[in-house]
Amino acid sequence: MSQSDNTHATSFDIEKSARIAKYPDELVWIDKSHSWLISAFKNRYMYNFEILGRPIIQIPIDIVAMQELIWQIKPDLIIETGIAHGGSLILYASMLALLDVCEAAEAGTTLDPRQSRRKVLGIDIEIRPHNRAAIEAHPMAHRIQMIEASSIAPETIEQVREIARGYQRVLVCLDSNHTHDHVLAELEAYAPLVSVGSYCVVFDTIVEDLPKELFPDRPWGPGNNPKTAVWEYLKSHPEFEIDKSIQHKLLITVAPDGYLKRVR
Repeated sequence: MSQSDNTHATSFDIEKSARIAKYPDELVWIDKSHSWLISAFKNRYMYNFEILGRPIIQIPIDIVAMQELIWQIKPDLIIETGIAHGGSLILYASMLALLDVCEAAEAGTTLDPRQSRRKVLGIDIEIRPHNRAAIEAHPMAHRIQMIEASSIAPETIEQVREIARGYQRVLVCLDSNHTHDHVLAELEAYAPLVSVGSYCVVFDTIVEDLPKELFPDRPWGPGNNPKTAVWEYLKSHPEFEIDKSIQHKLLITVAPDGYLKRVR
């Protein structure tokens, strides 16, 4: 990259940051974004997308945000609670594969992807047989390990901690049972595994800000959800801070106050 390219990149980033910094003042825009999210949940919009052939239950904007974080952090281990159809596992595994390819190209070496230590660890209390079969048949399967168990069971936590030993850059994503107590227990178990400078991303914190009637058949809702768990966790864990710049940039996200950066 030439000196002029470096200067241009810096200028671009400065302009971007200044632009994003103004978004919290765009109250009408923010209100419209929130109304859009309510309609998205009512119409199950987030169930419409796939990543490399597997359904991913996320809105596209959060998918882009995760891609940016993975490129920025360059983790060697991603831990995710909640597997569903496996789309997120496939997304994260494919990003880890790209990191390996890019690093090999920069070093001028060749890479056997099956020799890479980078992997995704997925945990779910129930992995349906057809989903497991599809994930295990996927070209990214060699980068994925799955544990079928409660994410907050002591033996599961110990197993995950043992797997995480020796990894230098760890990213954690929590997206399973969305009750306050469950997410708080997951935070206590898995957030300590996050490396400094990386993130624990807590999905569906938006539940706190949505009408209760959107979740008639769920145990969670306003007052009992991932966001209330995040707020409780942060009271005694100053090593994490909410990265507000991400939600300000996205405007539409299911994880407001959920992008937690480990700062110490």
